[in-house]
Amino acid sequence: MKKKRPVRRAAAPAALLAAALQAQSDGVFITEAKLGPRGLKILFVNASFCAMTGYSASRLIGRHHGSLHVEKADIDRLRRWLPTAQPGQSLAGEGYVERPDGSSLYAAWNFDLLRDRHGRVTHIIATYRDTTEKRRLQEALVHSQRLDAVGRLAGGVAHDFNNLISVINGYCQILAGQIVDQPQVLREVEEIHKAGQKAAALTRQLLAFGRRQPMNPRVINLNHIVRDNHEILQRLLGNSGRLAPELEPDLGNVRADPAQFQQVLLNLVINARDALRENGRVVIRTSNREIPPGLNRRLTDTPPGRYVVLAVSDNGTGMDADTQAHLFEPFFTTKDEGKGTGLGLALVYGVVQQSGGYISVNSTLHVGSTFEILLPLVREAAEPASTPSLPALPATRGHETVLLVEEDDVVSKMVAGILTADGYRVLTARHPGQALKEAHREGQPVQLLIAPFNLLGGESEKLARAMHVARPGLRVLNTGMTDSPPLSWLAPQHHISLPKPFALSELLKAARKLLDA
Repeated sequence: MKKKRPVRRAAAPAALLAAALQAQSDGVFITEAKLGPRGLKILFVNASFCAMTGYSASRLIGRHHGSLHVEKADIDRLRRWLPTAQPGQSLAGEGYVERPDGSSLYAAWNFDLLRDRHGRVTHIIATYRDTTEKRRLQEALVHSQRLDAVGRLAGGVAHDFNNLISVINGYCQILAGQIVDQPQVLREVEEIHKAGQKAAALTRQLLAFGRRQPMNPRVINLNHIVRDNHEILQRLLGNSGRLAPELEPDLGNVRADPAQFQQVLLNLVINARDALRENGRVVIRTSNREIPPGLNRRLTDTPPGRYVVLAVSDNGTGMDADTQAHLFEPFFTTKDEGKGTGLGLALVYGVVQQSGGYISVNSTLHVGSTFEILLPLVREAAEPASTPSLPALPATRGHETVLLVEEDDVVSKMVAGILTADGYRVLTARHPGQALKEAHREGQPVQLLIAPFNLLGGESEKLARAMHVARPGLRVLNTGMTDSPPLSWLAPQHHISLPKPFALSELLKAARKLLDA
């Protein structure tokens, strides 16, 4: 019986192999095995690599691949890999590749050795994949996470500062009522109070960046904000430049806190003023914009919808990419020491985010910058502005029992003192667990609970619910960062949010309003 001869498979023709490489969606080129000072000499390149880089095949063949790489260290890695590379062992890397027009793309690549039947390296094949968009998304995510982490830190610092500022401002109000007949001392106390108010404004900026600043949103028209502040904005510019409003006549309305957006506008104009050169010009534009579906292909793109746009542009010095990457971080500033806190743009970022909007910056060195804010358009009519009342220490003559939960002993002593002086019977506790014991120990029921609530309620919510079961008419004054969802189970007239740092006059009025409801 004759043995069957093994069937030899026909080698794939060169044309078929070339067609297969041309059909690859990734960029592919084949080079000589010899590595020169400028890299590997390209012998073959497919159409995908040409489309990716913007070079024609005729410009690439015969060229050394290292001339395409922005970082020359990429060649050094290749030089270290080649002598020790084993069969099947690739060299993977990523970095920037330069295009003919001077722009660059970010690519991930793999280099593999091609050997003959004797195991000798004859050629090297490289595969490139354009990962520019992926890298942009990663950088945007990292930037967002960094801002979020800094925001949490800023919020925590502001919380501690608010306790101190509440004490300073509160005792100033108490002293002011006792030294009316001593003008010199009264002026000095007023100076302390002014400094405390400035400190409170700084903590509000920190809280705004962390999106923990309490907002008082209502339906407003941004044209009114610009017109009402035109005089002070021009005064801010002074001799540095001129203000040029370009306002959309039929501008839609938005829901935002007018006081916060006034501060946003002031900060953006101040930032533009500091960047101006000779013949400076700051343009404030408003417009309506509709973003149709299908244009938000990236996670960082603004979602489809109807928006109102507020843009502040200047023809100043502009910013480089590194400055723009850190622009909204608290305490980041390019100004000289003592000329800026680094909180202005952090506040802008926080207020816009908290208002459900989006902010972007487009800047070019020696050309200028444009900050653009998009806020969702609303259909309701704009609400009239309210006139704030001046703080005072009213005599409300309370008589009810109040349970005060405050972890800061100095704040607790001050608040309990002013409530007691006004006639209330005050029980104090440092935390909700201790407060519940105090409430149970009392013979008379507690009518008002003053405690800090956070976004998730936590122990303060459990305390309030337990006390509400025993006394359904319980009133709650929330001194936390925000009027949070856990309070929604109370009747609207039975709870008020009064975040720190609050004026003692506001505390007394809020307590009386709740108890009289």
